Amino acid sequence: MSFLDRPGPRWFNIPAHRPFAQDLAQGLHEALAPLGPEALSQAVVLIPTRRGARAIADGFVAAAGGRAVLPPQMRPLGDLEEGEPPFEPGDLSLHLPAAIDSLKRKFELTRLVVAHEHLLGGRTLTAPAALELAEAVGGFFDSVQIEEAEVEDRLADLVESDYAEHWQISRAFLESAVRGWSARLRELGLVDVSARRVTLLRRLAEVWTERPPPGVLVAAGSTGTAPATRALLIAVANAPQGCVVLPGLDEGLADKAWAKVDVQHPQGALKRLLDDARIEKRNVPLWPASIQASMARRWRQRIVNEALRPADETADWLRVIAELRREGGDADPIAEGLKGLSLVTARHEDEAATAAALLLREAMEQKDLSAALVTPDQALARRVTAKLARWGVVPDSSAGESLAGSPCGSLAGLVAKAAVDPLDPVCLLAVLKHPYVRLGLDPEALDRARDDLERRGLRGPRAGDWDRLDRRLERAPDGASLATRLRDTLAPLAAASDAPAAQAAALAEVMEALGRDETGDLRDLWTGFDGEAVSRLLSGLIRDGGELPPASRRGFAELLERLMSGESVRAGGSTHPRLRILGAIEARLVRADRLVVAGLEEGVWPRGAPLDPFLSRPMRERLGLPSPERRVGLAAHDFAQAACAPEVILLHTERREGAPAVKSRWLWRLETLAKGAGLTLAGRPDVLDWARALDAPGKYEPCPRPAPKPPLADRPKRLYVTRIEALTRDPYAVWARDILGLRQLPRPDEEVDVRIRGTAIHLAFEKLALNWPDQAPDTAAGAFERYYLDALAEGGMPPEGLARETALAREAAAWVAELERERRADGRAIHVEKEGHLDLDVDGEVFRVSAKADRIEIDPSGLGHVLDFKTGRAPSAKMVRTGFSPQLTLTAAILARGGFAAAGLPAAPTGELVYLEVTGRKPAGRAEVRAAPDGDGSRVLESQGAVDGALNGLVELVRQFRDPRRGYASRTAPQFVKLYASDYDHLARVFEWSTSGEEGEE
Repeated sequence: MSFLDRPGPRWFNIPAHRPFAQDLAQGLHEALAPLGPEALSQAVVLIPTRRGARAIADGFVAAAGGRAVLPPQMRPLGDLEEGEPPFEPGDLSLHLPAAIDSLKRKFELTRLVVAHEHLLGGRTLTAPAALELAEAVGGFFDSVQIEEAEVEDRLADLVESDYAEHWQISRAFLESAVRGWSARLRELGLVDVSARRVTLLRRLAEVWTERPPPGVLVAAGSTGTAPATRALLIAVANAPQGCVVLPGLDEGLADKAWAKVDVQHPQGALKRLLDDARIEKRNVPLWPASIQASMARRWRQRIVNEALRPADETADWLRVIAELRREGGDADPIAEGLKGLSLVTARHEDEAATAAALLLREAMEQKDLSAALVTPDQALARRVTAKLARWGVVPDSSAGESLAGSPCGSLAGLVAKAAVDPLDPVCLLAVLKHPYVRLGLDPEALDRARDDLERRGLRGPRAGDWDRLDRRLERAPDGASLATRLRDTLAPLAAASDAPAAQAAALAEVMEALGRDETGDLRDLWTGFDGEAVSRLLSGLIRDGGELPPASRRGFAELLERLMSGESVRAGGSTHPRLRILGAIEARLVRADRLVVAGLEEGVWPRGAPLDPFLSRPMRERLGLPSPERRVGLAAHDFAQAACAPEVILLHTERREGAPAVKSRWLWRLETLAKGAGLTLAGRPDVLDWARALDAPGKYEPCPRPAPKPPLADRPKRLYVTRIEALTRDPYAVWARDILGLRQLPRPDEEVDVRIRGTAIHLAFEKLALNWPDQAPDTAAGAFERYYLDALAEGGMPPEGLARETALAREAAAWVAELERERRADGRAIHVEKEGHLDLDVDGEVFRVSAKADRIEIDPSGLGHVLDFKTGRAPSAKMVRTGFSPQLTLTAAILARGGFAAAGLPAAPTGELVYLEVTGRKPAGRAEVRAAPDGDGSRVLESQGAVDGALNGLVELVRQFRDPRRGYASRTAPQFVKLYASDYDHLARVFEWSTSGEEGEE
């Protein structure tokens, strides 16, 4: 019996466990193919989304046994396009204004918000804030239009006198905004997209009610959420050859439970639709193509529906379980229903994405097996797409790509950020390394100049201005030329006014200048889906953004980011024919052999009820608007549809964004129902094992402490005293730096750290000694402060850092001036930054130790005092005595043996060995004497003994590393791990071996 043979109105149901698109196509083909080849192509099928048409078209090919077939005319209810029948052209759209462009609508609503900002309690809105509020206002208008609520007259009496002031402000703002928006649309001769769609649906419903079309008319897959859609579905069901096919109506739900179905229940939308149509649930038969196979996997649907029944009806689950088992006979229906349903619980989002990708990849190993990921979480969908790329698999993804993350969108965002901070090294490098950027150079020249600019100019602390950047690049001509070219290219950003339209025009101009190659051509910039979208967005800003409020450079960057983040673009290229990534609504129609249902956490699926900035729940009810919880019911219906597929893997994440996540209420209910039956959801521990072993194959075995043993010929024969300190504490660092020649590459925009402050202190002391070699002047404090701050500024310290250092510099300078007067009182000679060397005979081979002394003082008695400047904590006397800090003692040994003769200093017996701690805090400075001629050997060492001990220790240390069996072990003095950072700890994997324990002797 054909579905057309039933008397009207015709309502049918395809159960949730059946493949909707395939059954729909099969039923239509069986009914219409016998009527002739044109019968099927002349039918009209209304579906929820445009993407679902592809799945139904595939279903017709399968129904025809693989033969070519002309499918029906398929029209999406939720995505009407102008000029598309049966809605347009014709009488329906006659005298109906065109729909306003979505981007223009945003700008017009932003203008409206700014015009009414005086009603928001005196708040002044920035452009990004105005756009955010405009989107909220637009959402309110959409809701009003979709629900066909008459709010203009109701707003005046909406708020009672005892309501909070916030609601009074909201009411006044909305009342004025509604009037203003209606007037503005009339002035433009346009209407909102939602209002136009509702009008078209209403007019079509009226026409088909009065003059039903004679041909076959089918509405399939819609739940009739909006009133206009419900009216159209009712008209279709009453047409002479019309019918409505519902998705996943729970025909087994008891009448008592059906009566309690509310907006949060999966059947809530369907119940409201049937109530409006005055159709009893029991009078909705199965779709003919679903009858024969309805018994297969029906238990899955029963279990899912029971798990999601109204909360008031869950108290008797044990009774329901018993009834199901009686109904199932010999086989356990619950166990049967749970077959093919499994649960994977990942630790975090990345592991969940890896697990999902592996499950999809596993399905590809089986011939003709299709697989799909179903999730409302677009971020997760994009992660899975990226994970699949490692195998060269590109899924057909409905999530697309955020415009902000696309190549053209990312360049636009980077250029907007460059306008905020033109000398941000990270931003400049990101611009220069963008694949679309040419700057008028051929690729080879651009690569060479970019590397020059990066290494010499943009790594390390940032330059304070372009002139300082030029000074850094004096010995890098290619980098300097590129920096000049880049500065000139970015100049229009600074010259533009604060109007967003002017800034958008400057942005487009700069992007084109960046993208031109050596021939002046633009190759890739505005091509592709993303280039077209960015071009359209910037054109809209330039054309329609004139009414937006002025925006700072930072405000415009935020405005652009918000506009791009709200738009998705489809990636081009071919996709895998058996692999899809679907949103929840699309999964109603599209079915795969394996479904991975992911994002099952509260706040994700279902999403939390949206916050309405204007209306409370009672206020929405009084205006005739739906409660926020209605979305939960629609999401529950989509979950129930997906969970009834043949093979379903439910994917849950224990943590999201570093915080514990709560299981979705639907997953929790399924687990509870299974537990009540003495069963559990099957797991897939193998998938998690794969995910965790994917990038770390094999058993985890922490590496031992590394101790490389280079050949004797490659071991250093000369070292500075600072490297001798490294050799005593961390020989691995000497191997990495002094043998392999590895140097840490400074990070772009590196923070001005202790090293920069130490360099500035050294420069200030040096200038003070060179300018006044004999006696410090009365202006010594001011001079030192000036030298120090100038050195910090030249080193790249930002203004806010200099403001902090100014106060510290003043205190430090006063202490330094007093120190200079005291130490120079006896007329001693001051020598700064002098270099000396000493050759040692170690078992017949020469080893040279060198030192660059911060400061050497020769007093009238001939004693040589060695001083070292520190901006942090000085090494203790114990560290000096045990040889872990031999810098001062070895420098003094070199001085005593005439090693500084080439620098003009005579050999001098050792006097005091002093660390000068200069901090600017309390105390501002401190002279820490570690050795003196009359030292007591405990807190202050005896100078000559300390020097001789250090020299002997050095000889023994060099001798030990002349043994080929001695390796350069990492961190041989672990007590200094936290005190002294190393640039090579990551290479030595210190964290790994130091926290896992070691075997054998150290």
